[in-house]
Amino acid sequence: MTSVAADYFPSDYFRSYSVVGLLAVIGVLFVAVAFGAGRLLRPVVPTPEKLLTYECGVDPVGEGWAHTQVRYYVYAFLYVIFAVDSIFLFPWATVFAADGYGATTLVEMFIFLGFLAVGLLYAYKKGVLTWT
Repeated sequence: MTSVAADYFPSDYFRSYSVVGLLAVIGVLFVAVAFGAGRLLRPVVPTPEKLLTYECGVDPVGEGWAHTQVRYYVYAFLYVIFAVDSIFLFPWATVFAADGYGATTLVEMFIFLGFLAVGLLYAYKKGVLTWT
């Protein structure tokens, strides 16, 4: 007579998780051993020159605080948003090709592109996209 629990939890089910867990433990141990070996093997000789802030080989002058333009970050942020959003086009294209999903995914993609267009229009109206 077989138990009910054996029918619901076969050993193969947990074996696959044990392989993933074992690989995770091996990965963590590999990183820990590498960092430990680096800490044991590196020379520790702090000098005033080594404790200075390094900036492209030029000695630092003045304070560490500097005024930066926010617009550069806004351009980078907009690029990341649209680059990441374009990644969603590839899974959409595979689902769009599947039978029975064409019209639904087409409508969803136009809604998605509409949100992107509204965001781009908002950025344009706020003057973010003008270089001064």
